[in-house]
Amino acid sequence: MKHQTKKSLALCAAALAVAWGSNAAANRLDDIKARGTIVCGTQNASSPYGFQDPDTRKYVGYDVDVCMAIGKEMGLKVEHKPLSTEARIPEVRMDRVDMVAGSVAWMPQRAEQVDFSKQYLQGYIKVLVKGDAAISSLKDLAGKKVCASSGSSSAAIAEKVLPDAQVLTFQTISQCYLGVQSGKVEAMTAGELVLRRFLNDAEKAGTPMKLLDQPTYTEHIGIIVKKDQPELLAAVNAAIESLDKSGELTKIYDKWMGSQSIYKMTRDFAVEDVAAASKKDASK
Repeated sequence: MKHQTKKSLALCAAALAVAWGSNAAANRLDDIKARGTIVCGTQNASSPYGFQDPDTRKYVGYDVDVCMAIGKEMGLKVEHKPLSTEARIPEVRMDRVDMVAGSVAWMPQRAEQVDFSKQYLQGYIKVLVKGDAAISSLKDLAGKKVCASSGSSSAAIAEKVLPDAQVLTFQTISQCYLGVQSGKVEAMTAGELVLRRFLNDAEKAGTPMKLLDQPTYTEHIGIIVKKDQPELLAAVNAAIESLDKSGELTKIYDKWMGSQSIYKMTRDFAVEDVAAASKKDASK
């Protein structure tokens, strides 16, 4: 009888622990509201997403502004936490931040570790060539030397997407740029913002280059939160949708990547489910 009683108590304790854990996860948004502040992480040295302004020493950027805007929509103060690129997912999983607007692109393996909000940003991996090169599309790169920085996702993607090209890796993307300018390689591939900086530099130097329209890969980017926090995720999604409808999201985009920036890009993404958008691209 005593043995059965102990067993029953142990089962009850286990059930209560599971229930408490579930409630704790579900009540995270309530905890955030109770303290009146949401902790939002961004990258700490990635312009124009999240970086330290050299003059003011304050952290600024697209993701920083998005953090502040989401907090305002939720009626909360925002505690900003600058993070290294490698720390973005671990900080969420260890409860050191409530969410991260860190330009984290959706990937199946990442979605197993954290939950993603709807898309608030979209990025492209593209290709840059000399302005007078007889190259206007990805198919024209067949048989050509294409450079990427060693160990980059751009290099791995190029190997898959450009099987008929000769993909070479240099230690830095700047070396790839010099390689294109000197004729050692015909093209270079990297994130579009990085390539647009080189595009601007080439224009100023009088050695114009051109960016191919077709990307080698499209990154669908969402805010990340700890898994199994449906109320928090829903609140973040509602805030992003509200910012989109009001035009505030486009305003922030134009400030850092659009008409008011050196990049002069046009926002061409919708606020939508990142997983569905990624799978749609993969099926093309």
